[in-house]
Amino acid sequence: MSEADERMEVAEDQNIEDAELENASDGEDDEDGTDQQENGDKAQVYLPGGVMGNDEELVCDESAYIMLHQAQTGAPCLSFDIVNDPLGDDRDQFPLTAYVVAGTQAARTHVNSVIVMKMSNLTRTSKPTDGDESDDEELSDDEDVDEDKTPVLNSVMIKHPGCVNRLRVTTFGNAQYVASWSEMGRVHIYNINEQLAALDDGQTRKAYQQNKTGDGVKPDFSFSGHQKEGFAIDWCTTTRGMLATGDCRRDIHIWRPNDKGSWNVDQRPLVGHTDSVEDIQWSPNEANVLASCSVDKSIRIWDCRAAPSKACMLTAENAHERDVNVISWNRNEPLIASGGDDGVLHIWDLRQFQSKTPVATFKHHTDHITTVEWHPKESTILASGGDDDQIALWDLSVEKDDTDETSNDPNLKDLPPQLLFIHQGQNEIKELHWHPQLTGVIMSTAHTGFNIFRTISV
Repeated sequence: MSEADERMEVAEDQNIEDAELENASDGEDDEDGTDQQENGDKAQVYLPGGVMGNDEELVCDESAYIMLHQAQTGAPCLSFDIVNDPLGDDRDQFPLTAYVVAGTQAARTHVNSVIVMKMSNLTRTSKPTDGDESDDEELSDDEDVDEDKTPVLNSVMIKHPGCVNRLRVTTFGNAQYVASWSEMGRVHIYNINEQLAALDDGQTRKAYQQNKTGDGVKPDFSFSGHQKEGFAIDWCTTTRGMLATGDCRRDIHIWRPNDKGSWNVDQRPLVGHTDSVEDIQWSPNEANVLASCSVDKSIRIWDCRAAPSKACMLTAENAHERDVNVISWNRNEPLIASGGDDGVLHIWDLRQFQSKTPVATFKHHTDHITTVEWHPKESTILASGGDDDQIALWDLSVEKDDTDETSNDPNLKDLPPQLLFIHQGQNEIKELHWHPQLTGVIMSTAHTGFNIFRTISV
């Protein structure tokens, strides 16, 4: 059976082999929220929380996407990260390729894994418009496509002790490392160079899978100093190899690489939070500076060069009315976005952080916000997602236009003008990331699997 013909089959031990992704628009599941009725009536925009008639169904508006694919990994992967690859930046020529690392949260009777994946032949799912020069495939309306248009997912696995709460990837030295938070209260670091190489060679990958090589892979380093399990973890981008991890007790530990190819972890936690640390983000521009958010409703800015008891520089108490789940640090401007259990998205200007007042607030999500991330290059664009089964794309530079015809639509008049797009079709969205090398491409994971897409809006 060839790679392109093989369908994903998940065995009881969750041992995923090579598989195909699916064109998400092939089915009739709800994806974007356009109700296209077969009787010829004009399609209507569906907003989350809206009421549908018994004879109505949600179908994807394919014209709203340049690309839309989905993938399944058997056991849900509620955290993932994108691997920087040597294929170049600002890629928009189809088909596309992406390398991804994800961690499973399987039932206790099943084995959990870190899955290293290569998604290739990611094709455009909408026809190019006139004058669109960004695609290799200029197709006319009646042109037949002979080549296989099915995206392919190849994967190899590393057996992981316990569910993967969250993981993050970095490039350090000549290696790609993934750090994983285990539900068993330990943080592990794995060198995944071997797994990435296997994805690029069919024979090596086949031998890796048949020999169950991943069952014997041991972490390069493990830390068991946290007193509880946790979710907060992030690699520093200004000082390669530095890591910060936060747990459900309240503690944040700082990791520093040493000259022995290992890490030294400061056993003294940063002092400040009074409840579970939910997310950590290193500053993209300032070395040794990081931000954290917590169930204690606060967001804190730290300088880890100081003693742990004095490292907290700035604090926004009661940043949200409920738990603060996620934060994202803008790469180009001194802005931090935060999302919480209150369903509110806040934008904070670090130049005014002492005022404890966000510079912008959006109450669009109808349930917990579980993921937020700024666009890697466009400083005004970000995406947020959550338990209301939607991903929202935002552009903060947009202002209200009273002449816009949509302002007269009763279904749309109350939407914030900064809201560009709503993506649906996944249940209980847990994490999203902009691909740093693929123009405008977002990947997201949920209990129902992965989506990888690019909209016409960004």
